[in-house]
Amino acid sequence: MTTAAAGSPRTYQVRTYGCQMNVHDSERISGLLEQAGYVRAPQADDTPDVVVFNTCAVRENADNRLYGNLGHLRPVKDKHPGMQIAVGGCLAQKDRGEIVRKAPWVDVVFGTHNIGSLPVLLERARHNAAAEVEILESLDVFPSTLPTRRESTYAGWVSISVGCNNTCTFCIVPSLRGKEKDRRPGDILSEVRALVDEGVLEVTLLGQNVNSYGVEFGDRYAFGKLLRACGDIDGLERVRFTSPHPKDFTDDVIAAMAETPNVCHSLHMPLQSGSDEVLRAMRRSYRSERYLGIIEKVRAAMPDAAITTDIIVGFPGETEADFQRTLDVVREARFSSAFTFQYSKRPGTPAATMDGQLPKQVVQERYERLIATVEEITWAENKRLVGETVEVLVAVGEGRKDERTGRMSGRARDGRLVHFATEAPGGESLAGQIRPGDIVHTTITYAAPHHLNADGAPVAHRRTRAGDAAEAGRSPRTPGVLLGLPTLGAPPVAPAPAAGCATH
Repeated sequence: MTTAAAGSPRTYQVRTYGCQMNVHDSERISGLLEQAGYVRAPQADDTPDVVVFNTCAVRENADNRLYGNLGHLRPVKDKHPGMQIAVGGCLAQKDRGEIVRKAPWVDVVFGTHNIGSLPVLLERARHNAAAEVEILESLDVFPSTLPTRRESTYAGWVSISVGCNNTCTFCIVPSLRGKEKDRRPGDILSEVRALVDEGVLEVTLLGQNVNSYGVEFGDRYAFGKLLRACGDIDGLERVRFTSPHPKDFTDDVIAAMAETPNVCHSLHMPLQSGSDEVLRAMRRSYRSERYLGIIEKVRAAMPDAAITTDIIVGFPGETEADFQRTLDVVREARFSSAFTFQYSKRPGTPAATMDGQLPKQVVQERYERLIATVEEITWAENKRLVGETVEVLVAVGEGRKDERTGRMSGRARDGRLVHFATEAPGGESLAGQIRPGDIVHTTITYAAPHHLNADGAPVAHRRTRAGDAAEAGRSPRTPGVLLGLPTLGAPPVAPAPAAGCATH
């Protein structure tokens, strides 16, 4: 039986799809459930008491993936009375009650604006033996005030805003995440300090458009100031951010990146297309010249900067000449990495009804040419680092072949993935001494399009508080603010009534 034995806590699993926002939201979902008395189920447990799907709606196959997974869970739930299934995230915000109609064995559906309601909705669904669907149109509470169970001892996400004020014709996010809401700088910095106090070395500032941060409180230079303020936090060794928008990118942000020692010289700035005509159709309010101009300024201030991007191939109306212009910009920009996508029609977006939808085979052929061009450039850029010594923050799960090759993996300060050897000069293995969260300096010996290898002995190894936490099995937790969320188990005994008017 999946139902928890009397007196034992119920178990949960969270299954996440999509972007960094969703990953961070799943940390909050885990924090909420644990605050409410649930315990995380082991990864191998295929019958937890609660399974939460945190969904994405950006890609065309998101629906198929969700309903396929829900279908696989149906017979499992039938065999384990008391098991609950919850669906949240962007697809839940979009499909709402349609999810329960298509999959009536789902117990709870919640949206992007009311993550904090999940424990209440699970309790209510269990009590009423009926599905609970709650989708709010705007935030009931800023998500960062919720308790969070962090997945990493050494790196943490910190939201500076949620929502987006842009109107890109291919994107469904603004309708699902809402208008931009900014956190106050003091609240953000308090969360960063709390993470650093737990041993975290690296923080990534998150927003749909970090460059427009401050719009709510009337300070267009707020993001650059925030980066500089992060530089004053003792113990914070690396600061990253994602994602900026070229239309709002200002010179003060470049100066803050260059002049603040703990801000990494890595920039992820979506291009989407190199064609001005396609950018206009996408309603991206910059042009290729403006985009390349930003990159030129970044490299002038930080010659070692690694710049990554997002590119969409096959947008409605894209001609071969438009696509060639994208390849031209890719060659000129010299990206260190690129996330490439075939245009995916999303119902509810203006682009879905545009003329000029391209045949699949045309999009596929262009996509393959783009991949070949990107990899040619990223490989050449990575080869320039052979012989260089880089600082690596040791990570978990970055190297799938590490166990077989005797290497460990992590990220350099510029964000590149590095696989490094752990053998000391005398032949002694350092694998047992180097922990996730530690810092290693190592010399690059080989470059591939998507990673770097360092096959010599590490030049230096520094043990850190983050490594201590990883070794002890501790995960950072930020408590947040809870207002009236239920916990599991028997309620506390009520105090005896006061004398006088108790029986009034």
